Order: sequence, then structure tokens, then C-alpha cells
Amino acid sequence: MMKKTVCVIFGGASSEYEVSLMSSSSIIRNLDSEKFDIVTLGITKDGRWFLYSGDVAGIESNTWAEHPDNRPAFISPDKGTSGLVILEKDGGCSIRKIDVIFPVLHGKNGEDGTIQGLFQLSGIPYVGCDTAASAICMDKAVAHSLLASANIEQAHYLWFYADRYAANGEKIRNKISARLNFPVFVKPANAGSSVGITKVSDPEKLDAAIRLAAENDSKIVVEEGIVGQEVECAVLGNRGRSEASIVGEIGAAAEFYDYDDKYKNGAAQLFIPARLDPEIAEEIRKTAVRAYNLLGCDGLSRVDFFVTTKEKKVILNEINTLPGFTSISMYPKLWGACGVPYGELLEKLIGCALTRDTL
Repeated sequence: MMKKTVCVIFGGASSEYEVSLMSSSSIIRNLDSEKFDIVTLGITKDGRWFLYSGDVAGIESNTWAEHPDNRPAFISPDKGTSGLVILEKDGGCSIRKIDVIFPVLHGKNGEDGTIQGLFQLSGIPYVGCDTAASAICMDKAVAHSLLASANIEQAHYLWFYADRYAANGEKIRNKISARLNFPVFVKPANAGSSVGITKVSDPEKLDAAIRLAAENDSKIVVEEGIVGQEVECAVLGNRGRSEASIVGEIGAAAEFYDYDDKYKNGAAQLFIPARLDPEIAEEIRKTAVRAYNLLGCDGLSRVDFFVTTKEKKVILNEINTLPGFTSISMYPKLWGACGVPYGELLEKLIGCALTRDTL
């Protein structure tokens, strides 16, 4: 069988650039080089694209952008090209054909539908959700609204634009205090993984939290805090043909499961399987697949939930369309616990990309 050429895209103009370097390094190390030719395309934090031919260690140490053999390169939106346009040092350009794109870009510009639109134009199959599903899941306000319309239980929430808050902050603060029980979580609607989020226990501290969230996005979501277990479920497969992993649980080391816990210090305790009654775990798995299909997801997503301490009510928190793929990440760990090792999981994801129905 002919080897498929897989283009792994890493980095990105995002606050989650460093996480992408860790995730993509794990993926590159675990892709079977007997089955795949691996091309690595890096995007710097300031948005420059380079074909990188150095070692994975250069990605891990974030020295890749200085590699002397880097050449500017980009995915062509022309379907006739079906690959990368590489700008050569002599001023000419060459084409590198690509069979499938594996974007490992977390957060803004990578997980929000922006780059998926380019993939769609290129006609090259790609791993993960399409433009619409990526944008919907990334925008917590939009995702909340759609899930609520399907009667999927979520935390009570409010959302508003930052410029409306700047114009009349007191009115919005009063609305939050009247409608939501404290503590609340103030979040940028589109920032991605735990960036710009503040837990607020006192209405007096809302202003600072909202201003911080506004630094990361023009739309703000405020959610009522939930007292309960934080659990996650990994979904794999294209829409309508997807399946859920067993459920995992996070015992957060910080006030909440924050960016450092997820990607840097690994301090959070993970329980796989989660410490739940079987019928609650099954409800979580079914709800995860239902939400995934409702929002039009393909390939993969990690669906995060709370299970309330008192009533044992299942509450959907968010859907992450490009979850972390580091050595301590929940998504590959959950599938590993289901008997799907990391390398096989990557092959399944590439298989989803190659068999997706596209118009």
C-alpha cells in the first residue's frame, strides 16, 4: 500500500502556541513512519508559516523557527494544487502534494474554524471538525444556546459583548448578581483552553474578571459555578458514526482545572475510569455523542461535564474540538484505557479524515 503523506501543522498565532508544540511533538513521534510520510508545517506566534525539516526536539524546545533550512510555505487554496506551495531560496517555488492534513493548533486561529476554511478550499482531507462545527464549539455563547435548544443540561449562564459592558457595566453586573448564584466563572467566549478565565466569589470582583476576559475576546460568558465532579469523555468518529470512550475524572490541583494543570505541571489527579455509578457514566457517554452530533462534529472532540455532588445531575460544560495530545492529556489516555493505543488512535483519526462525506 502506498504511503500517505500527512502534513502535521503546529504552533499557531494563539495563546495556546506552547501547548500545540507539546501536542504536535507527541503526534509526530507516534505516527507510524512505515505507513506515513510526515511533513511538518510550523506557524510562528506572529503568524509566519514555514516548512520545517528539523528534528522533533526542535519543536519541543521551541527552537524550530530558527532552523536554517526553514522555507516559507503555505497550503494552497487552489484545489488543483492539492498541497503546499514552498518558496525556494532561489526565488522560485515548488509544490509538495499532501494526502491529509493533521492540524494540531489549539485555540484561536486553529480550533475556531478559521484555518478549517482554508483546508476546505484546498480540497485536502483534514483531521477534525469542519469550519462551522469548529466555530460553534469554540464560541461558548453560541454552543450554550444550541445545546439549550436541545434541552441538554448546562450551568446557568449569561453572555454579552465587551463593548456593551464598557458602555454600561453596572447594569450588566446587576443582571449577573440577580440571575446567577456565586461563585461564577467569567470567561472569554472564544479564547480556548482555560485562558482568561476567573473564578469570582464576590460581586465586587466582577469588574476585574470581566476586563481580563475582554483582553482575550470581544464576547464574554459568565457561568454559575457547579459543585461537583469534573469529568470528561472522548468522542471519536464522523458525525452520526461516532462513539464515546469511557469517562475520566479530574481531581483538580488548583481552584479549577486550569491551563497549568492541563498542560504544564500535570498536578491534577486523573481517575480513569471516573468514580461514578455505571448508569451516570452511561448517561454522560450518550449525552457526549448527542451533543457531538448536534453541533456537527467530525473526527474528534473531548466533551467536558460536571456531575453535581447532591443530585448527581449531569451538566455539560463544553466541547473541545482539538483537545490536548500531550503525554498527560485526557483524550489519548481515555482511548488508551479503551484498548486503543496512541498510534492506532492517530490512524483512526486520519481514517476519519479520508472517509468524511464532503460536498
